[in-house]
Amino acid sequence: MSRGKVWLIGAGPGDPELLTLKAVRALSEADVVLLDELVNRAVLVHAPRARVVEVGKRGGCKSTPQAFIERLMVRLARAGKIVARLKGGDPFIFGRGGEEMLVLRAAGIDCEIVSGITSGIAASASLGIPVTHRGLAPGAIFVTGHSGGELAPDWAQLARSRMTLVIYMGMTQLPRIVAALREGGLAADTPAAAIQNGTLDGQRSVVATLSTLAQAVTVAGLASPAILVIGDVVSLAAVAREAEPLRRVA
Repeated sequence: MSRGKVWLIGAGPGDPELLTLKAVRALSEADVVLLDELVNRAVLVHAPRARVVEVGKRGGCKSTPQAFIERLMVRLARAGKIVARLKGGDPFIFGRGGEEMLVLRAAGIDCEIVSGITSGIAASASLGIPVTHRGLAPGAIFVTGHSGGELAPDWAQLARSRMTLVIYMGMTQLPRIVAALREGGLAADTPAAAIQNGTLDGQRSVVATLSTLAQAVTVAGLASPAILVIGDVVSLAAVAREAEPLRRVA
């Protein structure tokens, strides 16, 4: 039997209307969809003939081992199947898409990347927060709050970067992250936001300052999956304009 193919597809931040046209085409061709936990199931309408296999991953919960997913992709493709590996956001932004691409290349499997809108941009935009803005932020840094050891972010260096910080998987470590940024010199009154379930009907958010963000998240009862945005651009948030001005902390 001829070899199949694997599409590594970004499903976007959650809103099914933010799926790309190329992702829709790839899903329509798929024999099998390997589905991540955070993907909105509504996008499966575009894969009417595919068998769906749940290979979910969510922080703090039992997850499908990455090595199993990689072996399954190779086995299905070698059996001649068109495989859609469907991930939330973008497969190359904290999605382990690079690892899967390398495994597929090593196995001689045809692999194509379909970029998706990452939640760090889309969730921020849903509040009217541009991650870059002339006069406020010359750039943005996407960083995980989950890594430890030698791969842990250098929060002191990030505090001095003058960039917008967009933090994925940082909710459980939020007090530690805030403390590290403060210790690195980032001002206590730096605008900050947390956005849960960005772009979905159930989206919830808080807009605060760096020093009050952890408390605001606790009071609001926000939880993962969520994006943290820290920087002056958060002052442009629509909710901040509609409510009281951001409270400055000495």
